[in-house]
Amino acid sequence: MNHAQLTALGRALRLLGEHGENLTTDTPDAKLHEVKADIQRALDLLDDSVTTAAPVTRCAEHPQGPVDTSAPDLCLLCETRRRTARRAELNGPSAPVQLPSAASRYGVREDRPQPQQRWLPELWNGQEWQLCGTPRRDRREAEAYLAAERRSPRPAMAYRLVHEFTDYEVLRVWGTPVKVDIEPLNNNLNL
Repeated sequence: MNHAQLTALGRALRLLGEHGENLTTDTPDAKLHEVKADIQRALDLLDDSVTTAAPVTRCAEHPQGPVDTSAPDLCLLCETRRRTARRAELNGPSAPVQLPSAASRYGVREDRPQPQQRWLPELWNGQEWQLCGTPRRDRREAEAYLAAERRSPRPAMAYRLVHEFTDYEVLRVWGTPVKVDIEPLNNNLNL
């Protein structure tokens, strides 16, 4: 409801209040027709200003919520909350609900307190060692992967196989990692 609607509706209701104070047993019919027209005008103003549906419950929090006819405010949501509170008073608090978790193929931390053993294939990119393939659980498979990488059309300068368990241990290095300057002409700028 905007300010203009609020002002007009307030004025119409005050006028109806004045009509109500002036009514007597000998009020003429012409005056009653005027009251009827003012009531109709106030109802029309009210219809224009109301934008939502009429509330179905007497609950201020959930006026359009589901109805429970046995609830004092007709609100099913609030009545459910009140019933839960009464049940908790009688029975004590309920235990938290444990949702079943989906089993992970990797297990959970408590199932494997030690890190799992993996072999990490890495390549030298000219600046640092970087992972070049999926970590493998089988050493022979990781070495076969690196052998295939070395035979690829564009092999890296060097490869290495890192064993991961509790700590990292470099098992084998293929090639020689040489630090390569990423700027052309070794950062020699002739100004």
